[in-house]
Amino acid sequence: MSTIKLDPIDLRILNAVQGNGRITREELAEQVEQSQALCWARLKRLEEAGVVKGYHATVAMRQVAPVATVLMEVTLSAHRQVDFERFEQAIKEVPEIVACWSVGGGVDYMLKIVARDIEGYQRLVDDLLARQLGIDRHFTYIVIKTVKDEGALPLERLVPDDIGA
Repeated sequence: MSTIKLDPIDLRILNAVQGNGRITREELAEQVEQSQALCWARLKRLEEAGVVKGYHATVAMRQVAPVATVLMEVTLSAHRQVDFERFEQAIKEVPEIVACWSVGGGVDYMLKIVARDIEGYQRLVDDLLARQLGIDRHFTYIVIKTVKDEGALPLERLVPDDIGA
């Protein structure tokens, strides 16, 4: 995967839209301290380059209905490319699996699952096991309390210093 060259103005634009995906042209220009036309053109370039992948609303699900959030470690029984591809394709088709990461360190995947309740989670696991996706072992961690959940990326800490701020 190649990276795109960014400058301090791009970083300020990215910080602004991370904080407010519905930001107006005027507000963006004010925050970035550049013209509306320049900011909007750069934002469109960042979108077209795939740096800005989309905009979404964050739903406070527990205010809508009680849910069970579960983290699940998965280890596959075989480790051929076809085994990983089969598992990953199946995971992408399950809406309750809201995140899946391929990881190192003794397990193959970490999944974040949101189900109506623990019984719903167990039905989901039973279905995955019945589909014979090559799951050898799985461990379940029930989320008791969310302390922090995917905030804005700290761009100023992640982007190399030579770009500046």
